[in-house]
Amino acid sequence: MQKEQIAAQLFTIRDFTKTPEDIAESMKKIKAIGFDAVQVSALGPIEIDELKKILDGEGLKCCATHEKANEIINAPEMIVEKLKALDCEYTAYPHPTGGPCTEEAFTELAHNLNRSGEYMKKHGITLTYHNHAIELQRFGNRTGLDIIYSESGKENLQGEIDTYWIQYGGQNPAEWCRKMKNRLPLLHLKDYGMIKSEVHMFELGYGNLDWTGIIEAAHLAKTEWYIIEQDTCRFDPFESLKMSFNYLTENICE
Repeated sequence: MQKEQIAAQLFTIRDFTKTPEDIAESMKKIKAIGFDAVQVSALGPIEIDELKKILDGEGLKCCATHEKANEIINAPEMIVEKLKALDCEYTAYPHPTGGPCTEEAFTELAHNLNRSGEYMKKHGITLTYHNHAIELQRFGNRTGLDIIYSESGKENLQGEIDTYWIQYGGQNPAEWCRKMKNRLPLLHLKDYGMIKSEVHMFELGYGNLDWTGIIEAAHLAKTEWYIIEQDTCRFDPFESLKMSFNYLTENICE
C-alpha cells in the first residue's frame, strides 16, 4: 500500500460538512493531515460543480462515494451522472434498506444490485457493496454477505469490505479480503477494541485488529483504495483521522 492509496471517508466528519463553507474548511484540514483522496459521503447540500471545485482546489481526488440505497437500486442513471461530474470511478451501496433478514431478501437485494451494477458498468462506473454486521447472519452454510456476492456477477458488483463490521459480526477481516481477490477495489479501515468489556471503534493501531495481516491480504486482493472511517470517534474526528493516517504511513505503507 502506498500513501497515495489512502483516503478519508467524509462520513467521519459529517458534523463538519453541513454547508459549502463547512465543506471547504474541512477539506483544507483533510489535506493538511496528509490525505490526497476522500470518499464523498454525508455532505450537506452542495452543487456537484462546487464540490468538485473545492476538491480540485485542495488537490484531493474523489476516489469513491456512498450514495442513497434507493437511488442506487431505482435511479442508477443519477449516480452515473454525479460520479462523472466528480471524475470518480467507484460508488458503494451503503446499507441494506429495510434490513433484509431472510435468505430470500438477501437474494433479491443481490439481484437488484447486479442489475444496477450492470447499468453502471456500461457507463464506466463500478458499484461496490459496503457491509455492516447484519449481512453476517447465517443461512445454512452461507451468510447474507456470501449470498450478496454469490448471487451477483463479479463484473457488476465489487466489494467494499469494512474491517470493523466483519470482526463485529464474528468473522475475520483478512480472510474476507482473501475471499474477495480481484473483487475488492475498496477497503474500509476502522479498528476494533474493548473498553470495560464493551466493543468500541478505535483509530487504526489503537485497537486489536491485525493490520499487517489485513493489509497484506488486501494487497493480494488487488485493493486500490484504503479508506479510513470511524462512525464514532473518541476524540475530535480530524484528530482521529490524523492518528489513523499516521499509523498507516509510519507502520504499514511500503
